[in-house]
Amino acid sequence: MLELELAPTLSQCIETVAKKRHDEIVRQLLTSGKHNRTLLETVALLKNFLETADFKKLRAESEAFLIEGRGVKFLLRFESGTLKYKMRLE
Repeated sequence: MLELELAPTLSQCIETVAKKRHDEIVRQLLTSGKHNRTLLETVALLKNFLETADFKKLRAESEAFLIEGRGVKFLLRFESGTLKYKMRLE
């Protein structure tokens, strides 16, 4: 099962990090000319996350911890065809 980790910072919120990762992977797919299953699954995971997540809420939750100096990571995965994500503190 594919699980993706995204780490926002005070200068780049979770939405920005997800968009950048999505764009990087799409670029990789386009330049490689090959159908890499893992990259395709990652793009689908990020696309679903970008279309459905409540980024206002996620930003508020994560930024409170980032301001305290704590590390924050979001873990994304498909579970039984449904997007699941959680925030993990470090």
